Amino acid sequence: MWRCCRVCAAMLSLKLPQLLQVHQVPRVFWEDGIMSGYRRPTSSALDCVLSIFQMTNETVNIWTHFLPTWYFLWRLLALAGIPGFCAEPYHWPLLVFLLPACLYPFASCCAHTFSSMSPRARHICYFLDYGALSLYSLGEPDSGGRAAGGGGFDF
Repeated sequence: MWRCCRVCAAMLSLKLPQLLQVHQVPRVFWEDGIMSGYRRPTSSALDCVLSIFQMTNETVNIWTHFLPTWYFLWRLLALAGIPGFCAEPYHWPLLVFLLPACLYPFASCCAHTFSSMSPRARHICYFLDYGALSLYSLGEPDSGGRAAGGGGFDF
């Protein structure tokens, strides 16, 4: 019981990172029309994670990608628990849809969360984000056409 109280006290003692104005961060971090709510451009990973609980310029992006990630993952795991789901070829288009549907919002959530660690981390994060989005867009036309009963796209 005391251990739990110490953990809770340690969590409550964490300070949320200070937010900055647009003129206080390097130009590479500027977003059009956003004047405040920027995180320090040298944030630690802990600062980045803590910042998802304050209103930054990335908060809405983080949460609107984080929640769908868990929804699609929940649906994927629920379907994967059905005996013979992966063995049935009729289910493969749904699997092709759900795998990138789990991956791309997760990659985007991570990109928006950790992009303030450094300019290099920002570029790497968004590179992975765009890669996951491309993978999602590659799988969607094929799975949608076949799941709807059509022939889908022949590549």
